[in-house]
Amino acid sequence: MDLLLRRALVIDGTGEPARAADVAVAGDRISAVGAPGELAPGPGTEVVDLDGLVLAPGFIDVHTHYDAQILWDADLTPSSWHGVTSVVMGNCGFGVAPTRPEHRDIIVRTLENVEGMSMEALDAGIDWCFETFPDYLAAIDRRRKRLNVGAFIGHSPLRLFVTGGEERPATPAEIDTMRGLVREAVAAGAIGFSTSRQPAHQGAYGRPVPSRFAETDEIYSIAEVLGELGKGVMQVSIGPGMFVDQFSELAVRYGIPVTWTALVARADKPGAALRTVERGAALPGEVYPQIACRPIVMQIGMADPTPLGEIDVWKEVLAVPRGERAGLYRDADWRKRARPATLDAWSHRWPKTSVEETRAHQDVVGIPLDRLAADRGTTPFDLMLDLALSDDMATRFRIVLDNDGDAEVGDLLADKRTLLGLSDAGAHATQLCDACYSTHLLGHWVRERAALSLEDAVWRLTGHPHRAFRIADRGLVRAGFHADLVAFDPATVGTTPVERVQDQPGGADRLVVRSTGVEHMWVNGVATRTGGKDVAGAAPGRLIRG
Repeated sequence: MDLLLRRALVIDGTGEPARAADVAVAGDRISAVGAPGELAPGPGTEVVDLDGLVLAPGFIDVHTHYDAQILWDADLTPSSWHGVTSVVMGNCGFGVAPTRPEHRDIIVRTLENVEGMSMEALDAGIDWCFETFPDYLAAIDRRRKRLNVGAFIGHSPLRLFVTGGEERPATPAEIDTMRGLVREAVAAGAIGFSTSRQPAHQGAYGRPVPSRFAETDEIYSIAEVLGELGKGVMQVSIGPGMFVDQFSELAVRYGIPVTWTALVARADKPGAALRTVERGAALPGEVYPQIACRPIVMQIGMADPTPLGEIDVWKEVLAVPRGERAGLYRDADWRKRARPATLDAWSHRWPKTSVEETRAHQDVVGIPLDRLAADRGTTPFDLMLDLALSDDMATRFRIVLDNDGDAEVGDLLADKRTLLGLSDAGAHATQLCDACYSTHLLGHWVRERAALSLEDAVWRLTGHPHRAFRIADRGLVRAGFHADLVAFDPATVGTTPVERVQDQPGGADRLVVRSTGVEHMWVNGVATRTGGKDVAGAAPGRLIRG
């Protein structure tokens, strides 16, 4: 016995009631869970008195985009501050591998436009020491890392690798090549395969991301590989021709778990999300709709108007370099074309859009743009552009995009047919920070709102993703499982206010949220956080192989 955790209130991740217990760790595994005082330490055992703190499995975040950040940030912050001990990246069909040298710029520009990543950070931070997906996993495996990491192989880099970026259906020979590369990736340890049909996913130069040019048969053919191998999860970002009926069909035909994003609750469409859950649940197959426990709120500047890419005319903006975008905003002809489409598409968002950060317009911070525009005799569309231009593009707007149906979010969290995810950690770093979803769930939805029990919340963060994603020996406090553990105070666990920091490669900034009440963490039996502070230099994380 190397470590004995005494006087814990153990919530084991199964959903069973909390119980007082001691937990023993030998090497990287939990060796025993016993009644208080039942486990005796040896002469060299480290004993930690948890004094009634909740001891839970380390949290598993199944929806991150750390594919690039892991190449420069061994700590994978902010996730590592919030009780998360394992992350899955490569979601939504995106990633950095496989990538040929001639396609690196397209991959970077795709991540910039779709996932709101800083091009400066990507250019300065990515070490292109790989080309194939197995090369990439090997590079991740070699690197020091605080957390455990698993990865999907994404459809967009895969398709770019095979078709060279041509915007067309793949040939039968190209589909066979992609199938072979997915087979190779899963054999090397990929968690599964991810893809996107999402119309808002506009990539390099404002063009649709490569996966959107795939015909449905191509997606089915690649999914078949997972079925043939008998392993791997399929993750899909919804879009035309790919929704609950197709997810059910994929799951049944190939015997694979399918998870899809995103199921959101909108205040202007009450009950719609729950009706979708019912519709999906009536169909056969192992299918998990992913939900978020926080409103999806972004801070965007007009230099990086990523969410507006869902509107066709804004694809012209994403197609030009950031330094040239102000010129389009000043162009009267472009405004004339963009105005009606933008006003209509965002009609439900203008009341939830306001200035958040600015150098020149402090007098209007927090005022909804629709009201401010009416007072000034203009439109919210024109006002947003004029405020940005008059502040040298420095003004940032707070926009509530989705998941603002608060009561329905609580109902979705209580419905065990949904899977908690969508933190998007590693993406949209200058625009939002939802990597804190775990501590927000425990503080807001459990303690403050009592929307679900502490045991159910821990199950959502641990035992449920363990089962849905087939993550072996992680996600439960059970003898034989890896000693990924978090000890927190249920009376104080939560989040701090969001803050902007400049700590990314190339001098790029990002938004971060810190935690409260997360006192201790262990990854593979090694302490990574003690007394509420990170252990400097701790890097016990491992590659999670599917």
